[in-house]
Amino acid sequence: MINRRTLLTTGAVAIAGAGGVAAASAPSAGTLTAVDVHPGDYPTVQAVRWMGEELARETEGRINFRLYPSGQLGTETDTVNLARFGVIDIARVYLGAVNNMFPATQPLALPYTFRDEAHMRRVVDGPVGQDILHTFERRGLVGLAFYDSGFRSMYNARHPIHTPDDMHDLKVRVPRADIFIQTLEAMGANPTPIPFGEVFTGLQTHLLDAAENNWATFQSTRQYEVARYWSQTDHVGAPEALLMSKARFDSFSSRDKELILAKARESVPIMRALWDEKQARARETVLAAGVHFNQADTEAFRRAVQPVKRRYMADSAVAATIRRIEAQE
Repeated sequence: MINRRTLLTTGAVAIAGAGGVAAASAPSAGTLTAVDVHPGDYPTVQAVRWMGEELARETEGRINFRLYPSGQLGTETDTVNLARFGVIDIARVYLGAVNNMFPATQPLALPYTFRDEAHMRRVVDGPVGQDILHTFERRGLVGLAFYDSGFRSMYNARHPIHTPDDMHDLKVRVPRADIFIQTLEAMGANPTPIPFGEVFTGLQTHLLDAAENNWATFQSTRQYEVARYWSQTDHVGAPEALLMSKARFDSFSSRDKELILAKARESVPIMRALWDEKQARARETVLAAGVHFNQADTEAFRRAVQPVKRRYMADSAVAATIRRIEAQE
């Protein structure tokens, strides 16, 4: 049985030597290890499970998945590196956690890039999304698909947030990514990058005042029990990426590669249907539990973060992608 210590130790050796130890950790030739920080009933995990079941059915069990949800094998940064070096096979990661490592993803994580969720889906399903998925191959990964991560809003343990003025002095957890740190600084907050799994305790012990995420994560992590104010800012709509070790992908025949890519694409509407249901149910759950809701002044927040967008758009490649996104109907 693979465990977190074994994989992370093997991963460290593989990363240091970029070498052959990694292959020894694979459970079997046809079993792909797929990891996620979210729990087993989360839409991304369910979609990957569906994908594995479909591949097993189509190949009569020759290709199958072994899932490790709930962060069993490390943080998203851990797992994307383990996948790059072939220690694990498939990792589902939030783009905010990896856009320092993969600059082509930065336009998708900038604040107020998308008009709404439907716009985001059209962008990542279209040529822009496909071009960005292809860039993962430069660093040892294959981009299989984009999944939804919802629009992120603020929640905190102190008071409602209406404008950026209400953000001053709040210690807000953010992913360890420059865009998120700079965005929260522009909003007037004190961004605090700590691992995802430490947010509940951070809020409970007042190491943190606030965090930002989607309804489903707010509910599934039970963070709503310690952060009783939700303020709808919808400041980032970055999606998540389903990534596969390129070395492992290349070990398959052309026909199997096509099948893996096809089932990954087919898993996207499965994930989205589950996601829409999960988001609606999560919102109902936390509001029924007495969480205070308010609609923030999104125009005020949009103005506050414009310097961040301008800074990144000084890069011609980022600016070109943003223009393509804005042109998407």
